Amino acid sequence: MADFDHKAFLETLTTRPGVYQMYDEQHKLLYVGKARNLKNRVGSYFRASGLTTKTMALVARISEIQVTVTSTEVDALLLEHNLIKTQQPPYNILLRDDKSYPYIFLSTQDAYPRLSLHRGTRRRKGRYFGPYPSAAAVRESLHFLQKVFKVRQCEDSYFRNRSRPCLQHQINRCSAPCVDLVSAQEYTQQVENTSLFLQGKSNELMVILADDMEQAAAELAYEKAAVLRDQLAQLQHVQASQGIEGVQGDLDILAAAVDGGRACVQVLFVREARVLGSKTYYPPLKLQESPEQVLAAFIPQYYLGNERVVPRELIVNALPEDAATLAAALSVQAERKVKLRDKVRDARSRWLRLAVQTAQTNLQSHLAGRQSVLGRLQALQDLLSLPELPERMECFDISHSSGEATVASCVVFDQNGPRKSDYRKFNIEGIIGGDDYAAMQQALERRYKRLKAGEAALPDILFIDGGKGQVSQAMSVLSDLQIEGVEVVGIAKGATRKAGFETLLRGNSGHESQLPGDHPALHLIQQIRDEAHRFAITGHRARRDKARQRSALEDIPGVGAKRRRELLRHFGSAKGVENANVEELKKIAGISATMAQQIYDHLHNIMEQGDRS
Repeated sequence: MADFDHKAFLETLTTRPGVYQMYDEQHKLLYVGKARNLKNRVGSYFRASGLTTKTMALVARISEIQVTVTSTEVDALLLEHNLIKTQQPPYNILLRDDKSYPYIFLSTQDAYPRLSLHRGTRRRKGRYFGPYPSAAAVRESLHFLQKVFKVRQCEDSYFRNRSRPCLQHQINRCSAPCVDLVSAQEYTQQVENTSLFLQGKSNELMVILADDMEQAAAELAYEKAAVLRDQLAQLQHVQASQGIEGVQGDLDILAAAVDGGRACVQVLFVREARVLGSKTYYPPLKLQESPEQVLAAFIPQYYLGNERVVPRELIVNALPEDAATLAAALSVQAERKVKLRDKVRDARSRWLRLAVQTAQTNLQSHLAGRQSVLGRLQALQDLLSLPELPERMECFDISHSSGEATVASCVVFDQNGPRKSDYRKFNIEGIIGGDDYAAMQQALERRYKRLKAGEAALPDILFIDGGKGQVSQAMSVLSDLQIEGVEVVGIAKGATRKAGFETLLRGNSGHESQLPGDHPALHLIQQIRDEAHRFAITGHRARRDKARQRSALEDIPGVGAKRRRELLRHFGSAKGVENANVEELKKIAGISATMAQQIYDHLHNIMEQGDRS
């Protein structure tokens, strides 16, 4: 189970609307969701009760959460859709269909253009407006437009075969161009007004509706006024649903935040006026840097010298000192002019503010998690009386099934958490099945011979998942290899074998101790131990499954593919070969008496070893 400190994360999480992305320990995206209130929505996943089985399975895998702040919930909904469509997170696929968001389509190539709902690829000639958050929102809009502009919405085949006005005209929802009850000029004007409204470029209709509503209220026609009020609300909803489409062109928006010796760069990707998603980066800082300096180092590493597409415009919250030179280099890479700007207005300004807010929010959450890790390391330093904060820790664990396919794991943690690139697995050979002491000795010898030869740095602390026997093996191996300065700590499970009741054994002094269940150092030790256990089980299962898929006949010296084929053809299966005696084996073509005895001895030695384990 992933060890995600949700309490520290939620303490600094904003209450603004936005999108949250959940990742597992391998930084694979698990789930994308939207929220009107990010803090409340994300916090609901960590309730003590009331969660579904699916949600509990998701929460158990969370290792990191990233958020993108938006201005409205509608923006969050459309951004959530873009992320789900492009990233295909597994938990979203289980619950949502993969349909694209719908558009309103205006068939401008027809003599009398038609309005309709469109979903899917946009290949037909005409104008597309949207996307809208749902088909229901499109239908509401189309219904509303019928009342106001009376542009036809019927199918082309129905339109071409009319000889008299249909019901839509009779209820004042269509101007009936099918039977020439409206002039081409007047209909064209209706189409233009519709197009202007859908682009959000005209408020004339809202003014008309507001005037009509006030007049109806003055005449005490409250029912009519209520209908007009609802129409105004629908119009505002349509305009809001297009808000995320407000930016024109392709651009990246980069916002840097610096605090507490750490930095965060938030990148928003806008393509064809659509926000495709965002990405959070935490470039390490060895010196105190400003946002301008962070971006000056980040931008060239991110865009130059690779296949990443450079958009025509980069918008930043802090302009690097050498912005002109940087823009020139990006232009060469993109083979067209690239602008680097920090002074923007209107829609670009809005997106830049959101990127800055998102960077600040993610940085505060990152700092909260990092401070939690540092607090645990300091508690561990105090517990073990170490002169300095531990920089590198290793933990070993052994996994097997009744002695079969024994695997030892070694996981590595530093001050930033797991260092997965330094993890190692050891397939244990040449020991009696189930001898954990011998398995631990072999793994430690193989690991620390390599470290002493310079493969990697020695750890400050070596954790052993086991009791006195395993700790003694570790101390013996380090002594034989003349390795000093490594603190050895055994983690022995208590009588209940439950978390919180572990006994810690110090290798150098032999001192034993138990920590309170809420001790920060114990939490860190449990996290490292559980990760070693998980990694060992993963390796063991892979090795066991591979072994079980392999025939015992493949390991017999001198028996190649042709002889195996003849043995299987005669006896029917590998089990049949195992049950055969030497005389029966000699009858097979190509099997001499000596070879028959060799086959028999090999197979029966394997069975005897299995019986002993």
